[in-house]
Amino acid sequence: MTSTSARKHAAKRPPMGWNSWDCFGGSVTEDQVVANAEFMAAELKQFGWDTVVVDIQWYEPDPGLHRYNDVADPVLDAWGRQLPAPNRFPSAADGSFKALADRVHALGLKFGVHMMRGIPKKAVDLDLPVLGGDTTAARIADRENACTWNPDNYGIDHSKPGAQAFYDSQLALFAEWGVDFVKLDDVLHPPVQRTEIAAYSRAIDKCGRPIVLSLSPGKALSFSHLEELRAHAEMWRISDDLWDDWGALKEMFQRAARWAPHQVPGAWGDADMLPLGRIGIKAHVGEDRLSRLTFEEQRTMLTLWCMMRSPLMFGGHLPDTPPETLALLQNPEVLALLESQGSREIVRDHSLVIWRAELGDAEACAVFWLGDEDADLEVHLADVGSGDRTRARDLWEGAEVPVKDGSFRVRVPAHGARLLRLE
Repeated sequence: MTSTSARKHAAKRPPMGWNSWDCFGGSVTEDQVVANAEFMAAELKQFGWDTVVVDIQWYEPDPGLHRYNDVADPVLDAWGRQLPAPNRFPSAADGSFKALADRVHALGLKFGVHMMRGIPKKAVDLDLPVLGGDTTAARIADRENACTWNPDNYGIDHSKPGAQAFYDSQLALFAEWGVDFVKLDDVLHPPVQRTEIAAYSRAIDKCGRPIVLSLSPGKALSFSHLEELRAHAEMWRISDDLWDDWGALKEMFQRAARWAPHQVPGAWGDADMLPLGRIGIKAHVGEDRLSRLTFEEQRTMLTLWCMMRSPLMFGGHLPDTPPETLALLQNPEVLALLESQGSREIVRDHSLVIWRAELGDAEACAVFWLGDEDADLEVHLADVGSGDRTRARDLWEGAEVPVKDGSFRVRVPAHGARLLRLE
């Protein structure tokens, strides 16, 4: 047995890592996972990036080219539990992710996997037994509660005897493999799957390993679920999938402003992955490309995510990351905002948005300009609650910004941000 408090401790600050979806969709291979893990260990671990997540359908030998196959054909064990496809993950020829997890752990990193909620349709069709449940897959399946966009699973009817045992056995297997993080999908895209989330959380607490639970996706997520989310998960998405589009990033400002006051250690609203660097390399995720966000938009994204204290999951193929993007991930003073206090939006006036956060004896002030042309702005410290500050330093550029007569002037690029430390 483990405890929810141990899981919360494992996520006492927003998790930071890499996820395979944005660059490889459902088709990632072992070599690609290892390449990203090794790059993270060499270039990013010292800055707090420490989690490697294998996203959807790692159990599918042939995950399809442009969309999910109409009928899923996962690799399963005798108990209906998904196993890594050995043609894509050769070290899993024994039916286990343990060798890959051990390799990631040897780099000083954590290992995570994606899961769809529910029980595999293939296990239901074969009516496989449920380990420890004295029941079968067909008896506990909720065929009316299947995902609408993915073919893998049926939901589980948790009113049926033995239903909890399936998740218990799945998480026990993950614990044997050394899994540290699970991204559980199709539980927040309305309606919120409250029973499934609670059952999955119970299974983690039984498995003996403090596995961090991340919930996805979060379209139109309501605060009415906040206490349940905090009780059962360490992070949860507050949006649908976010891609490399300025309009989508601009829309995230209102979600970040809503959720920032509710961020607490071990329970984080998640603004979604960072679609930066080289993405769309394989099936399901568009054409092979470098992120369409401009450099200034990328810096805006990192600034907003850090000010909000969102988890940071990089979506691009790390070895192909442009140097200027990589540098955004290696700024310790910016990443320190993940441990700030009182972060919130304090000004929203047309294209001007200003956030403030407490940094010990100092403060952080993020000045965003959402307009399409560069802007010269004067910011009065009294307007941002920092009237007694006399010094300002740009955390991205490292340069002093003069403070005179209780204000400072900055030039902010179109769609850009200036991030200042005020002392």
